[in-house]
Amino acid sequence: MLQRSREKSAIAAYRQLGRRRLAVIGAAVTLVAMSLALDVLTGPAQLSLSEVVTTLFDPAAAERTLHTIVWTYRLPTALMALLVGAALGIAGAEMQTILNNPLASPFTLGVSAAASFGAALVMVLGSFSLALSATLLVPLGAFVCALLCSLLIYGIGRLRGGSTETIIVGGVALHFIFSSGVAFLQFIASEDTLQAIVFWIFGNLEGATWDKLAVLAVVLLVTIVLLASKAWQLTALRLGDSHARSLGVDVHRLRLQTLILVSILTATAVCFTGTIGFIGLVAPHLARMTVGEDQRYFLPLSALYGALLVSVAAVISKAAVPGTVFPIGIATAALGAPFFAAIALLRRRAYW
Repeated sequence: MLQRSREKSAIAAYRQLGRRRLAVIGAAVTLVAMSLALDVLTGPAQLSLSEVVTTLFDPAAAERTLHTIVWTYRLPTALMALLVGAALGIAGAEMQTILNNPLASPFTLGVSAAASFGAALVMVLGSFSLALSATLLVPLGAFVCALLCSLLIYGIGRLRGGSTETIIVGGVALHFIFSSGVAFLQFIASEDTLQAIVFWIFGNLEGATWDKLAVLAVVLLVTIVLLASKAWQLTALRLGDSHARSLGVDVHRLRLQTLILVSILTATAVCFTGTIGFIGLVAPHLARMTVGEDQRYFLPLSALYGALLVSVAAVISKAAVPGTVFPIGIATAALGAPFFAAIALLRRRAYW
């Protein structure tokens, strides 16, 4: 009788925990929607609330200038902020999961530095004079180099059995190699090209288009579906390799597959926007603090927090100085660094 009572209490507590986690996710969705609306409403062009709302819900009746501002610039840029933030939040969450390292993020493995090198290389080689548009070649160069970095990491992991230490050390080494390559390209670049490289590295959402949004949305959706199918395995991995193996998880295969998956996701995100730091580091910590390690809640909440942080940073980049839009990378660093420091100070003991 006592045992049955304890079981009922445990079940009730588990259900209550699930409801609380769903409530947190619901609150995050609400905040993301509010931030999206605020992002669309703000910008260098001083548009009234009624003008923006009318253009959004009745674009055919809007003036051509208003239609262009809202549907060509503001809305794609605001949606790109959400998608990129979600991508980096998911990538950071899974990097910390598979590497069992609270400081892991996509940038730890050199993917961001590789993307910067690819973009800078295309600019220095004079892509703007080629037949193809620089709008296509610069993201393509960034994606190819980022993917190459991911394949190198995968090869390093395979050669040494896929241990987390090997992957982290290999990623750090590749990060410095590609960073030195970027520095060399900046040194030999012309003044105009150097300015373009620095601007790309700072991160920028202003080049968002509906085509880019479609590509990133598809990659993000496929990644979420594949990771969700391995949710219980990734949750088990956080209990330790030995425990995960006892549950039938192929630890090495899971770790390397997840690594490649989130690296492709990161490469797709940063090739369109440039380097956006701290999101992949901060968002997973916030999610872990509020819902724990269960991937069924941890994964979507990391995506939502990442989207929220980038969206808020986008608003700050436009509102800090009226009429001027700062690069998004500056805003995320200004927002993320103190945010992460506050998390570290408030948590007197490690929760990972």
